[in-house]
Amino acid sequence: MTPDSFSDGGMYFSGDKAIGRAREMVRCGAGIIDIGGESTRPGAQPVDAEEEIKRVIPVIKELKKNPEIIISCDTSKSVVAEKALEAGADMLNDVNGFSDPAMRKTASNGNALICIMHMRGNPQTMQKNPAYGDVVEEIRGFLYRRADECGSDGIDHGKILLDPGIGFGKKLEHNLEILAMLNEFKGDYPVMVGASRKSFINMISPAPEDKRLGGSIAAVCWAFIKGVDAVRVHDVFETRQALKVCEKIMEKIK
Repeated sequence: MTPDSFSDGGMYFSGDKAIGRAREMVRCGAGIIDIGGESTRPGAQPVDAEEEIKRVIPVIKELKKNPEIIISCDTSKSVVAEKALEAGADMLNDVNGFSDPAMRKTASNGNALICIMHMRGNPQTMQKNPAYGDVVEEIRGFLYRRADECGSDGIDHGKILLDPGIGFGKKLEHNLEILAMLNEFKGDYPVMVGASRKSFINMISPAPEDKRLGGSIAAVCWAFIKGVDAVRVHDVFETRQALKVCEKIMEKIK
């Protein structure tokens, strides 16, 4: 629900188009619909809470007329998160990793599922020469420390997912190392990965955002092999088809 989305350039910015797209994704097999009103692409400018609420809440309310649709609200603002949960959202996805105690309180009070994502810096600064010692160890440590904080603030540990944040404050080599070592993030919590259409694919095989399906599916299939529990994607039908093939092959290996 943004005019400056990195993946579609605002194609679904209007409420009717967003609702139609979400329902199409459900028909294609999406398990969760993630709705956000503030772009988090590199260099994106912040949006105030009032505008974010105006963008996402009507869409959440309309989609929740079908109670079987599970909705995640992609926001880092506690006031937006609270309104989203009141409108029927089931999950909060925070690119700031629930660093704000108010976000943790909102999630706890709303008994929401949460996705804790790692980001170095913010969308305006995150790609300005990010540096790590051991990228996997640093990100894993961050995610588990934050999960402990969320638990201490009353969030059920069974409602926490971890996302290492592909493309958020990472260079190409960092993204590849994270993907190569995804199993290292497995442990007490399920792991979600969002690699769909991201710029690291373009760095390997140059293509605009809407021409990165092959690279996106390769990353998803690799993530599946490494044991992740959920993937955030744009191309639902094609991804599910690829994963079904992976599942059948894995059955023969087991």
